[in-house]
Amino acid sequence: MTQQSTSYPGSKIRLYLGSTLLFICIFTTATLVALLIFLCILGPFSLRYKVATAWCSLVVWMTKFFCGLGYEVEGLEHIKELDAAIVLSKHQSAWETLALRHILPPQTTLLKRSLLWMPLWGWALATLRPIAIDRENQRAALRRLLDEGTACLHDGLWVVTFPEGTRTAPGEEKKFGAGGAMLAQKSGYPVIPIALNAGEFWPRYSFLKYPGTIKVRIGPVIESQGRKAADINAEAEDWIRQAMKDISSR
Repeated sequence: MTQQSTSYPGSKIRLYLGSTLLFICIFTTATLVALLIFLCILGPFSLRYKVATAWCSLVVWMTKFFCGLGYEVEGLEHIKELDAAIVLSKHQSAWETLALRHILPPQTTLLKRSLLWMPLWGWALATLRPIAIDRENQRAALRRLLDEGTACLHDGLWVVTFPEGTRTAPGEEKKFGAGGAMLAQKSGYPVIPIALNAGEFWPRYSFLKYPGTIKVRIGPVIESQGRKAADINAEAEDWIRQAMKDISSR
C-alpha cells in the first residue's frame, strides 16, 4: 500500500466511486476514439495522431476530475530546442503511457506486439506507427527498433522507450535494457531521461487511483554522437535513479 493510500483524507466511497467512474469513462471514450481513428484511416497520419493525443489529454483531465490525481512537470526547458529525441523513461504504471503523449512532442512508442492484437483498441493503435516488437525474439526486436526508430526520428517523431522493460513498483529498480541507447548510438539523436513517481498514486495491477500530484522530471539532454551505447545507457540510468530518490515519497 502506498503512502498516499494510507493517508487518503477522503472517504473510501469517494475513492472507489472516482476510480469506477474513471474506468467507465476510459473504456467508453477509448472505444469511441478507436472508431474515430478508423474513420480517419484514409487521412494523413497527423490527423489520426491528433485524435489519439486528444484522447490521452482527456484521460489526464478525467483522472484529475474523478480521482483528484494531477501532475507537475519539471525540466520542459530541456526539450524546447529539440527536433526529435529518444526518451528513456521510468515506468511504474499505465499513467505515463498516456500522459507522455500529452506532455511530449509527437512520438512513437516501443511496445509489445501483442498489444496490437486487442480488438478495436489494438487495431487503432496499430495505425499510429508504433514500434511493436516480439520480446521473445530479442535479436529481431532490436533490429526492428533500430530500423523503425531511426526512420521515425528522421520523420520528426520522438521515440519513447521504457528501458526497464515492464512496470516496476515504487522503490523497485530493474536493470536498464540497452535498446534505446543503441538506437541513440546508431542514429546520433540525443537522449532525454525522464523520472516519474506515478506508481505511488496509480499502482500497477490496482483498480484504485489515489489523489495527489504525480511528479514528472525531465532530465537534461544526453548527447549520443561519438559515444557508445553502454555509456549513454549508464548516464541515463544514473540520472533517473538519482532523480527518483528526489521525487519519490518512499
